Amino acid sequence: MAEPYVTMSLNDRIATIKLNNPPLNVFKIEMTGQLDRILEGLRRNDEVRAVVLRGAGRAFCAGSDISEFDDFHEPGKVVELKLLRQNAVFEKLANFPKPVVAAIHGLAFGGGLEIAMCCDLIVVEEDCRFAMPEMRLGVFPSSGGPYRTVRRIGPAKTKQLIFLTEPVDAPTALAWGLIDRVVPKGDVASAAKALATEMSKRPPKALRLCKALIGEASRLSTAELISRSLDASDQVFASADCEEGVRAFFAKEEPNFGMN
Repeated sequence: MAEPYVTMSLNDRIATIKLNNPPLNVFKIEMTGQLDRILEGLRRNDEVRAVVLRGAGRAFCAGSDISEFDDFHEPGKVVELKLLRQNAVFEKLANFPKPVVAAIHGLAFGGGLEIAMCCDLIVVEEDCRFAMPEMRLGVFPSSGGPYRTVRRIGPAKTKQLIFLTEPVDAPTALAWGLIDRVVPKGDVASAAKALATEMSKRPPKALRLCKALIGEASRLSTAELISRSLDASDQVFASADCEEGVRAFFAKEEPNFGMN
């Protein structure tokens, strides 16, 4: 039996999803379904409090498997065979109810950068490079690249990244806001795990509701956001986690959220 293209391990309430198509983890059609099934299982698993997404081999992900492109030239085929489900799964990752940290080494190009931007935090090694080179192939980033990049770095920098197709290094990506943290080479897995562990200590309901509200901030009116915020606040103030937080505050102890 062939080794899966996407694997998952669970340790100390942190799930690690690994893209497993080395050396460059080019994204194949089969990976979409495997990632979807793993995300669905993790969503339902109350033991999981945070997720780290990383890649095997020499890179996080170099984008789509170009050898599959011959099947997509007929009108409608690329959407039918690849993009419709891939966009749905990437959106599932972006809206995942638990925090997700991307741990990037080597490079994140094309679809690799698109999937990284679905994560809440992006941590990278200091020698990483980032690009959206799709226009060199006569196509364009079709799984969220234009709009997710704009949300992170604005339209001007997005145009540079997509129109020029030139890779940017980690310091530039950090200055642009494309990524969140840069760590020394070899440290990205432990750094991402540390961030995921820290977030796993937060009250799960409050974190989930806050993440959802942040995701809706750009598309809802202020009145709608206030209404949802009030509803979320009502839920968390009535929760066992609120009781635990207050208890721990007065006891001068670390709270133990989500265990009731």
